[in-house]
Amino acid sequence: MGRWIGARLSLMLVVLGLACAVAARAEPASGPDATEGVAADPVELKIANRSIVVFRATLLGETPAGRQQRAKAVIEDVLQGTDDLQVSTAPILHSYMVLLGGRRAFIVSPQDLDSPEGSVQEAAARAAANLKVVVEETGQARNLRFLLKALGYSAVATVLYVLLLRLVHFLRRKVRGRLPQLMRERARQIRVGQLQLFDMQYLYYLADRLIWLFCWAVVFLLSYEWLSYVLSQFPYTRPWGESLDVYLFRLLDYLLSGIVSAIPGIAVAVMIFFIARGISGFSKRLLERLSRPGTIRWLTEETLQPTTRLTSLAIWLFAVVMAYPYLPGSGTEAFKGLSVLVGLMISLGASSVVGQAASGLILTYSRTLRAGEFVRIGDHEGTVTEVGMFNTTIRTGLGEVLTLPNSMITGSVTKNYSRIVQGQGYVVDTVVTIGYDTPWRQVEAMLIEAARRTDGILQVPPPYVFQTALSDFYPEYRLVAQAIPSEPRPRAQLLSMLHAHIQDVFNEYGVQIMSPHYLGDPDIEKVVSRENWYAAPAKHPEAD
Repeated sequence: MGRWIGARLSLMLVVLGLACAVAARAEPASGPDATEGVAADPVELKIANRSIVVFRATLLGETPAGRQQRAKAVIEDVLQGTDDLQVSTAPILHSYMVLLGGRRAFIVSPQDLDSPEGSVQEAAARAAANLKVVVEETGQARNLRFLLKALGYSAVATVLYVLLLRLVHFLRRKVRGRLPQLMRERARQIRVGQLQLFDMQYLYYLADRLIWLFCWAVVFLLSYEWLSYVLSQFPYTRPWGESLDVYLFRLLDYLLSGIVSAIPGIAVAVMIFFIARGISGFSKRLLERLSRPGTIRWLTEETLQPTTRLTSLAIWLFAVVMAYPYLPGSGTEAFKGLSVLVGLMISLGASSVVGQAASGLILTYSRTLRAGEFVRIGDHEGTVTEVGMFNTTIRTGLGEVLTLPNSMITGSVTKNYSRIVQGQGYVVDTVVTIGYDTPWRQVEAMLIEAARRTDGILQVPPPYVFQTALSDFYPEYRLVAQAIPSEPRPRAQLLSMLHAHIQDVFNEYGVQIMSPHYLGDPDIEKVVSRENWYAAPAKHPEAD
């Protein structure tokens, strides 16, 4: 019987070899291989849910799909037997034949390889090894004792899995119960003086969310491993369980490889940032020394802070550009697309911001405004409290705080009442119009007398009066004086007191403050007599 089977197998090999040789001569373009070399869609041969080999070539007029169907039918037919099946390989020209129980299961040709550099012998050996695993698992699937043992292992794994889940839930409840007391103890230690740095309400919520996330990660990992173990116990589902393990290990390998490969780039980026930090600190100290009087004219105490910020910004921007190629993922298309998107958003939305910043730099380095100076910008006047990068803050005498865009200031006329005074202070001025029938010397003397009576107006330098216009019906007199900056009185209040004294002085000397278009002298002079200065409900200051 054995001789008959051997003779039959030898005759089959000879016939198959002659057929392959004839096919090779008929198709010289296919080379010396035992294939026709016609391109077709690859088909995977799977037996008992396990992949054996992928057919890619048309062999002896048989497409990959036909080869897959024939091989599957032969293997399933042979596996129906109960004898010990042997898996082997045999060379045939440039191909290899995989035998199962003495029968030809399939042929692996050079065109079936996924890469030209591969070896047909190695591919056939791998396919034979996969087929041998299928034979073993088929025997296990028919073994009742093996299946009962697999069920027992799966039951033990399930019980252990449930116990671990309950342990995770128990530990979470214990940690959550202990967490408030532990956080209160740590909060007492993390203080600056009597100030507690962290709000326990938000910190507790954050810690609780982190514990919840960690517990669910552990539950997911346990569930993943339990499912992989249970599937690996049964022959039919074993490939799924093995694929789960392989996927997890590949994922961990990918993450660890990515972390390890990113460490040198991160180290270079961190080094660049530390160097930039050192250069920024050195430039700050250097600029502080250069800002001393008599060193650099444009670098003063006022321009030191913005110059330091601009220098530091330039250094850090250069550091970011240098460190960018070393950051993990900087070469990916997603990172490049995000960079383009951020740049587009900045270019479209930051035009006004850049304009405001440029205006702030112009105001700072041209020294148009300084903190503490009294200025008038358009219809707004007050004391400058801060000249920022984008806005300038002004406090008016009426208790208002105005925030003016720097672009508006650079585009309008600015009157500075503090820049031309002698020493510290600001200029106070007011305008009155008196008829031509009043001597101008008398008007000037009365205006200077009113300024002298006003507290907060300096007498040195003395106030002076200008005749700024000779109109058709009256001259225009402008009183200009210098106020004391140390007085807490705002300019609006000082002007109000000055106007009150001007009215008092003009009433004392019987001079009318009225400048209508001249029609005729009134019958009664428009002057308030001294006895009516404090008419009800006004109160005389000496009455108290």
